[in-house]
Amino acid sequence: MSTSSFWNEFNRGKTNARGARGTWDNPEVVTPAGDWVRQISRWARLMDSRYQVPGTNFRFGLDPLIGLIPGVGNLATSAVSLALIGTMLRHGASGNVAARMALNVLIDGLIGAIPVVGNVFDFVYRANDRNVELLRRHYDEGAYQGSGWGILAAVGAVLFVVAGATVWLAAKIIGGLLDLIF
Repeated sequence: MSTSSFWNEFNRGKTNARGARGTWDNPEVVTPAGDWVRQISRWARLMDSRYQVPGTNFRFGLDPLIGLIPGVGNLATSAVSLALIGTMLRHGASGNVAARMALNVLIDGLIGAIPVVGNVFDFVYRANDRNVELLRRHYDEGAYQGSGWGILAAVGAVLFVVAGATVWLAAKIIGGLLDLIF
């Protein structure tokens, strides 16, 4: 069975070889492709939308809570997101969909690093849930085929500019502190 026909049958709720019905809305099922779909969906849900505020439809996960830890919080959540992308790549995601996923993680990481604003942003921007949706559309609809080099080049350019601005800002701050001291 080809990968795309597997996903088409999986999303229609066809019964798999073990008798479980599979849908994207129910990641708790066992799939014939292995446990990786279930694991990806579980991790994404845990990080982005596992918990619900009682009496509302607002959902959140561990990502915004871990992100509250200064410095290491966003690094840790970005590492989990990148590990999820790596798993998706090992199981057939195209370069284009991987680049889009990396862009989601980059947006989440960069804006999430801004004090207060980033913490609020982490509660509403769910990069991992978005990435699972990208993967679903990639397999279901054949969307986002190709290498994704254009997206990767744009992400690289943004990272280069951000890194340069960070170094420049750090040099200005250190220079100003040295002027105050000496």
